[in-house]
Amino acid sequence: MLKAALFDLDGVIFDTETQYSRFWGSQCRHYFPDRPGLEKEIKGQTLVQIYETAFASLKDEQPIITERLNDFEKSMSYDYIPGVRNFIEQLHQKGIRTAIVTSSNVPKMANVYRSHPEIEQLFDAILTAEDFTESKPHPQCYLLGAERLGVKPQECVGFEDSFNGLKAVKSAGMAVVGLATTNPADAIAPLSDLVVSDFQQLQLEDLEQLVHNKFVK
Repeated sequence: MLKAALFDLDGVIFDTETQYSRFWGSQCRHYFPDRPGLEKEIKGQTLVQIYETAFASLKDEQPIITERLNDFEKSMSYDYIPGVRNFIEQLHQKGIRTAIVTSSNVPKMANVYRSHPEIEQLFDAILTAEDFTESKPHPQCYLLGAERLGVKPQECVGFEDSFNGLKAVKSAGMAVVGLATTNPADAIAPLSDLVVSDFQQLQLEDLEQLVHNKFVK
């Protein structure tokens, strides 16, 4: 039985990925003009992962980049992915618990709450980067999300748009719904049990059937 739905934030609840692509594109062109398209290579990675890989040689610059990112996030627009708010409300009407599981930090979430004060009421739990010691694709964040909601992983469905996020949900032993908002549908399909473009056409019955087919033998 489906008892809980866990959602990534950027690219799943809010349409922010193109804005982040612009930010990281500007940083990559500034620091690595000889590596065009680097922002595409780091797409879907956490800030820690970006620093450990692409920006590892720029230790002294990392705090400066972080400050620029924090300023950028204050001015971002946080528009809902089509249909997501109505879908979350449907889940609550059916008694299905909900959580945000995001690599975003507390300062970023403060910006979200200012833009959408209702978001805290839409979810039973909100887990941020400060709650985890491991980054996606490690399943820790989703396992902790299920624990926080008092459910088993096989009673959950996780919504993600990035490759690392999809791997995290899959490794946590949950049903996986991929959002084709950041990467093409055919690219995320191998890591997803179901792929959708947004929430407008997704029915609750589809999720219940998905969980049943995946876990009920």
